[in-house]
Amino acid sequence: MTRAPANLLAVRSLLLTHLDNAPGPDDLDPAEVGIVGDPSHRGGYHCGSDRVVPNDYSVVESPRDRAGLTLDASALDVGQFDVRSGGRSNTLPSFSVWCVAQCAANAADTRDIREIIYSPDGSTVKRWDRLGKRTTGDSSHRWHTHFSFFRDAIKAGRDQRPLFRRYLSSIGLLEDDDMTPQEHNWLATVHKNLTVLDGRNPIGQIYTRIAEGRDETGIAVTGNWNLRAMTAQLTDLQNKLNALAAKDFTDEAAIVQGVLAGLTPEEIAAAIPPTIAKQVADELARRLVA
Repeated sequence: MTRAPANLLAVRSLLLTHLDNAPGPDDLDPAEVGIVGDPSHRGGYHCGSDRVVPNDYSVVESPRDRAGLTLDASALDVGQFDVRSGGRSNTLPSFSVWCVAQCAANAADTRDIREIIYSPDGSTVKRWDRLGKRTTGDSSHRWHTHFSFFRDAIKAGRDQRPLFRRYLSSIGLLEDDDMTPQEHNWLATVHKNLTVLDGRNPIGQIYTRIAEGRDETGIAVTGNWNLRAMTAQLTDLQNKLNALAAKDFTDEAAIVQGVLAGLTPEEIAAAIPPTIAKQVADELARRLVA
């Protein structure tokens, strides 16, 4: 039985979370976002392997679809809405035109989309086809937009939300970062390199040379300034300073002699405590006799 895959259910949930009950005259209702065709539906991306027909275009026109055919449906229909956000009205036609422009520009998060059948004005039906094989659609697409995804992407379980998150961010309904997928990939690469600081990649080599004075590439590193050597030098310097601080550099006798040289005999006598005055006098008398 044809089933709704988890990655398209995630897209459906994302759109309903932000467009259902959104401010405006017409929000997006759950019944307006579909994945699996009704029981009588046969053929096309809304059908899994049990409902496709002979020479079904959703299977035979692309090797990606042939390789990815499973019971999973591989399409999403989005119905009409008119919500106010970012100081403007955002509608199904403007949403569809925005998505088609992203696909035409080959944005990284659109490359699993095979086609979009839509109306830019609610009257004319157009079809953007990545394979360039089809250009038309029936009149029902005046009030709903159809997205077909390559079946191999659905089979692989690839997340299809990034494009729709970008749309919701662009109209102010979703607070999200403004980095492109390429910038996300670049940041992931930087993070990976920074967490592998063992010298086996350029960033790691810089780290080990600066921090430890070694290099895992097999090339000898001599005379290289590094934090480990500097730490050892600072530790040695600290030990020497501690040893000097423990020494007594005071010459008490020289200090006393210098003080006495600047005093008169009367001042010296006055400075002698009464308790030892007699002992001082006796010592002086002894020295004079000698």
